[in-house]
Amino acid sequence: MFDLPQINTRMSETRPVRQGEEIDEHRLLDFLRSSRGTGGRELTVEQFPAGSSNLTYLVRLRDADYVLRRPPFGNTVKSAHDMKREFDVLSKLSAVYAPAPKPSLFCDDLSVIGSEFYLMERRHGLIIRGALPDSWTHVGSLRPDDVCRSFIQNLADLHSLDLGQAGLESLGHADGYNRRQIEGWTKRYAAAKTHEHAELESAIEWLTSNIPAESGAALIHNDYKFDNIMLDPSDLTKVTAVLDWEMVTVGDPLMDLGTTLGYWMSIDAPGELLDMPFNPRAFMENISRRDLVDMYAESVGRAVPDMLFYYVFGTFKIAVIAQQIYARYVKGFTRDARFAAFDNFVAALGHIATAAINRRTI
Repeated sequence: MFDLPQINTRMSETRPVRQGEEIDEHRLLDFLRSSRGTGGRELTVEQFPAGSSNLTYLVRLRDADYVLRRPPFGNTVKSAHDMKREFDVLSKLSAVYAPAPKPSLFCDDLSVIGSEFYLMERRHGLIIRGALPDSWTHVGSLRPDDVCRSFIQNLADLHSLDLGQAGLESLGHADGYNRRQIEGWTKRYAAAKTHEHAELESAIEWLTSNIPAESGAALIHNDYKFDNIMLDPSDLTKVTAVLDWEMVTVGDPLMDLGTTLGYWMSIDAPGELLDMPFNPRAFMENISRRDLVDMYAESVGRAVPDMLFYYVFGTFKIAVIAQQIYARYVKGFTRDARFAAFDNFVAALGHIATAAINRRTI
């Protein structure tokens, strides 16, 4: 057992839109009137503040709430923030995978808010981060492995989807996927580089020399972590939504699991990493990466090979994502103060990746 009040759960909270990330509410309302026949004269926009890549807003109309997704300001890599692709995937995926929110409208008219965007249904649930409010102590008897097991089972369920039935078999190409990932993320790192990170670059060299053949082909989320899922507040073992589908593709499912492992810190990690919102610290202090791998093997019903390469890859990829965000901050494309020290985060992940390589285990 563990003490749930150590965990922070947030009901998909919104806040006023951050400075520099505003959208034109009048133009948006005019567009919705013309495209959807939306009635009323009022529209309000708030922001979901936790995301660090694509921007997510709550759009309130008289008759309904919607979630709006748009690329980050200063985006220079359209393929990494392709709103039409994300919209098309969710349109198909939501029909066969219940945790995927259903989208309702896509807009490529840049005059509306300055970028492509889409609207989707709003899902409700808990996103676990930080300290649990006192009002939630009634779930204090829940075991951490119960929640983590359902978290991993949900990932395995995604990987087991029939691509043909979902109409997503052409979304990506599994053959050569692992090599393309190493090469692609290495190029992204070089394009966003602001500082020297010797340990991370050493990990890149090791990854390039140790690329395994693909273990299979599956639909993969590519950023599966606790703060990208919503849980039923009355039963934290039930997933009500999986969010942030911008990197979804067809590829090696072990690469997807490796990214999840990359977010999962060991209890001996520095406090600033344990306290990052990617996963709840109380879970990470009770469940190891090896435990997660064992849960995944049980969920898919087969043995899982050594995960060192996939874990190092996941750690490297997360470092590159952080580097891209930090580069946007340095260039002034975002004023979000959360990103001011992300260069330290990149360095720490490089150290973690190199340490795993040296000890030869996850």
